[in-house]
Amino acid sequence: MRELPTTKKEQVFFGLMMCTGMVVVMMSFNLWHSGLLGKMSPLEILLQFILCFIIAFLVESFIVGPVARKIAFSLPFDKTNKILSVLVMSFFMVMGMVLIMSLYGMISGYLANQLTGASILSTYLHTIARNFSLALPYQLIILGPLVRYVFGKFIKSKGSVVPSM
Repeated sequence: MRELPTTKKEQVFFGLMMCTGMVVVMMSFNLWHSGLLGKMSPLEILLQFILCFIIAFLVESFIVGPVARKIAFSLPFDKTNKILSVLVMSFFMVMGMVLIMSLYGMISGYLANQLTGASILSTYLHTIARNFSLALPYQLIILGPLVRYVFGKFIKSKGSVVPSM
């Protein structure tokens, strides 16, 4: 398993990589699910991506990340087991991000007049279930390992290289 971020700078790079991968997939999934993917222009999709990315990155950096770390590492498990630590941390990160970003998606849908008929609570719970069912496996099986590999190969390794004299 590749190294995980240890410095603030590494955490920012890691977060940017993770947010980019999650926002692209989750936003595409939700636009497709709501029938908007084929109706929006490329510029509208790009603007939606930028706004969603900024919100997701800020939420991950300042709310969900710190809370997830606090919860995950307060649990009684062997923290020296890197795989278990990654799984626990990923679960709490995905849970927090799904809860908040599903709310963001509902607000966006409401502003675009896409939410009609169903109660807000049932729509929110349905959105959480739908997003969690994609986000957790995607994070654990595809994006998490990919980002950790790329991070370890290109970002983490740069900091550990000692320049020759």
